[in-house]
Amino acid sequence: MRIWTASDHAGFPLKAHITRWLTAQGYEVIDIGTHSEESTDYPLWVHQLAQRFPPEEKAILICGTGNGVCMTANRYPQVRAALAWNSEVARLARAHNDANVLCLPGRFISTEEAEKAVRAFLSTPFEGGRHERRISQINPSQV
Repeated sequence: MRIWTASDHAGFPLKAHITRWLTAQGYEVIDIGTHSEESTDYPLWVHQLAQRFPPEEKAILICGTGNGVCMTANRYPQVRAALAWNSEVARLARAHNDANVLCLPGRFISTEEAEKAVRAFLSTPFEGGRHERRISQINPSQV
């Protein structure tokens, strides 16, 4: 399975850790950037990922709070990005919201909790059922 990643400078340390961890787990990681802690703007990296990201795959975006990358990613109709700060929120984002992008708060989550959240996100299937109706109402053109 391929996992796409991107971050700004604030999310870079956690992204570097998660990228190494995912690779060790056998995932193919496509790291869009950034590749250092030099100050950069999160929208640049999110746009690069979202424009190339196949919606049937999964991605992880990280910035300081996770909010900026999440807001930017959700501007794309094929993206359902969810901000998670623990494994239960990440699990529910997949199970109930069919999220395909996990957004993490690089400055507010430990590497251990981030690993748990990523594991939950990647291993949880979408439940479908009553949730499908709600998912279909997210994009205004579908209402």
